Amino acid sequence: MSASTGGRGPSEARAKLLDTATRIFYAEGIHSVGVDRIIAEAQGTRATLYRHFKGKEDLVLAYLERADLGIRSQVGAILAQDLPAADTVRAVGRYVAEGIRSPGFRGCAFLNAAAEYPDPAHPVHRAVLAHRQWFLETVTGLMEGAGCAPADAAGRHFVMLRDGAMAAGCLFDPELIGETLLQGVEGLLPDRPSD
Repeated sequence: MSASTGGRGPSEARAKLLDTATRIFYAEGIHSVGVDRIIAEAQGTRATLYRHFKGKEDLVLAYLERADLGIRSQVGAILAQDLPAADTVRAVGRYVAEGIRSPGFRGCAFLNAAAEYPDPAHPVHRAVLAHRQWFLETVTGLMEGAGCAPADAAGRHFVMLRDGAMAAGCLFDPELIGETLLQGVEGLLPDRPSD
């Protein structure tokens, strides 16, 4: 904490702008929201926004980085439980299902962003792909540990189940979608040996 700001100032202003942008981008979409609205709702100024972000694209990238770090943190907490691999896969599935059931759920922030930024060369699209690659690699490693063969196909299948559930979860009954996702994840795991 800087002595000159006493805990207030640039970092607090940046956080408030990012909090506001995160809330609005997720609820309403990225392209439909202008920086003027974000500034107004954050009770900031244009100068403050541009002191912390080069422009709207930089703010969008910060929003996705925050979402990425949140998901990595949650998955990391699951991995830290040191459960058997199949139970870790199930726990990641439950984490996704809980997100779908949460109030205000509006799909996957990354899939939503990819739909708004379809150009694969765009920095926002590349940020989406980097997050998805990490998630795919993480899930594939878990599938391999759980004895799924081939693990790469099982990992891709898990990600597809997740993507479908994230899309359906804001259109249909989230409880039913969560249940269906967990049944699908269970179907990817090898049968347990009989006792």
